[in-house]
Amino acid sequence: MRLLKNKTIVLFGLILVVGVLFFSVYWKQKTLLKTSNLTKIKVGWQTPWATQGQLTQILKHTDLLQKNGLVADFKGFDFGAPLNEAALAKGVDVIFTADQPAATLFTKSQDWVIIGRLMYNRVSLYVPPRSPITNVAELKGKTVAMPFGAAAQRVALKAEVDAGLNPTKDVNNINLGILEQGDLVKDSNAVRWGKIDALAGFDPTPAIFESKGLIRNLATGKVVSVIVMSKDFIKVNPDAPVKFLKAFYDSYDYYRNNIDQADNWFVEESNLSVSHDVFKTCSDIEPNLSVKNKSDIRIGFTDDDYNVLQDAADFIFNQSLVKTKVNMRDFVDVSYLQKSGLH
Repeated sequence: MRLLKNKTIVLFGLILVVGVLFFSVYWKQKTLLKTSNLTKIKVGWQTPWATQGQLTQILKHTDLLQKNGLVADFKGFDFGAPLNEAALAKGVDVIFTADQPAATLFTKSQDWVIIGRLMYNRVSLYVPPRSPITNVAELKGKTVAMPFGAAAQRVALKAEVDAGLNPTKDVNNINLGILEQGDLVKDSNAVRWGKIDALAGFDPTPAIFESKGLIRNLATGKVVSVIVMSKDFIKVNPDAPVKFLKAFYDSYDYYRNNIDQADNWFVEESNLSVSHDVFKTCSDIEPNLSVKNKSDIRIGFTDDDYNVLQDAADFIFNQSLVKTKVNMRDFVDVSYLQKSGLH
């Protein structure tokens, strides 16, 4: 009797194992069949960059891409330069990047095209909380530190010019990397940061400083960040731009309705130790997150957007960062937005 019982247990165990193996193979084949019909796309994004990071995480964690016939391989980069290198090496098919890195890419390759607007992100010019400086004009004779070659320099110099200052004569503008600012900005009672009277930087760094009460803004500016896709990839996959834009558009709708979730996904991957208030400061400049209706989301371009894009291209040329001057409109193709109905 005991022998029969043991045989029954063994037989049941074998049936269970075979069943599990069969189900595993069946599910794997079903998944492969399902994904085999999807267009594969390699997405390059920037791991420490807020708002863009949340939108990327939404595409990673939801089925928005699959619903539009795409399956993505996400490749993270620390900043724009290595992302451009990957683009030039054909390591990615589409990239999320800012206006200046995009312009830089276009000076090196004609194989890339802007298919839509990624987001706006903020650049700031700021002083210590207790600084006597109350406006940009009062920076005359002062020392302002900023990361040269970045949008922060572009916006800071423009703010100085708009205030009637000559950036090369009236202000001592010096180079300081964005990561080095954290070593200076620590005291909420500071009047100066050593010999430095003001700083310029791009979010999330100023947003983090603001959340801790460590800075006071004198001026802010806007970067127009863009979605850039490989023309070679489009030739092979002509429907991919429209499909991707539809998924991206939906990611904005998801983000505005699930802000905490998107922020948490981004924090998990970026390892940024920041509060939700910081992310809100970063994203306040982006109108898509405050629209009342999904139909009000915009990933197309305004005339002002084109002006900012061209300012970015002109800046890197005038600063001798590139040898070729780029007309940014030549690298924007709005036909994919029109086909998708997402003007």
